[in-house]
Amino acid sequence: MLAKLMGFFLLGLVRVLTGSQARWYGCPPKAEQRIYFANHQSHADLVMIWAALPEELRSITRPIAARDYWTKTPFRQWITTAVFNAIYVERQATPPAAPGDAPASAAAESSGAPPGGPEPATAPPIPPSPEALRAALPEGDPLAPLVRALESGDSIILFPEGTRGHGDDPQPFKSGLFRLAQMFPQVVLVPAWINNVQRVIPKGEVVPVPILCSVTFGAPIELAPGEERRPFLDRARRAVMALREV
Repeated sequence: MLAKLMGFFLLGLVRVLTGSQARWYGCPPKAEQRIYFANHQSHADLVMIWAALPEELRSITRPIAARDYWTKTPFRQWITTAVFNAIYVERQATPPAAPGDAPASAAAESSGAPPGGPEPATAPPIPPSPEALRAALPEGDPLAPLVRALESGDSIILFPEGTRGHGDDPQPFKSGLFRLAQMFPQVVLVPAWINNVQRVIPKGEVVPVPILCSVTFGAPIELAPGEERRPFLDRARRAVMALREV
């Protein structure tokens, strides 16, 4: 009951401070399993995008929260667990390379071909299935808690930059979104642009400032067959950035 009341209070606070405008530009709000991925410029991003979702989607959508920040005090930890049902991730962890990310020299060495030389005349390897990728994921991998949430049917809110940016453009996306798209091809990938929220609580400040903010949700994207990691992540980043012009 206390968590529910706190949720109502936070929703009201966010709406007073920001207007909490949700703009469904490229897709309607729908109770299907999704990964919402957005730009990241403030710790308030988590609250803003959570508040922008309709109530029926908030109950099935779990935001990603940096463990080192959101468990620093008992109150923050209670908010993120009891109210947001957040998934904690380790920001300092380095994820292993995704399939296909090995350097060309390493791939050549393993195949017996000299670096830069012609590829051996063999059929291209068959990529692992999503089930095999999930089964091979080590328990200590930073993505493991996200994979468990998606396997249980939850939707998630992801910030692919990994940490807050300080410029107008998002930082290059890290590999997590690509790996999740490989492991869960049936999950809908929805880009989102969070506008102005960094001005509500500027870095280093604790007192929020009323600023009109919005979250724009765009058209879903998909991982194309055979698409490599960096082209996909760059395309996903462009899909997020395009929404600020809508």
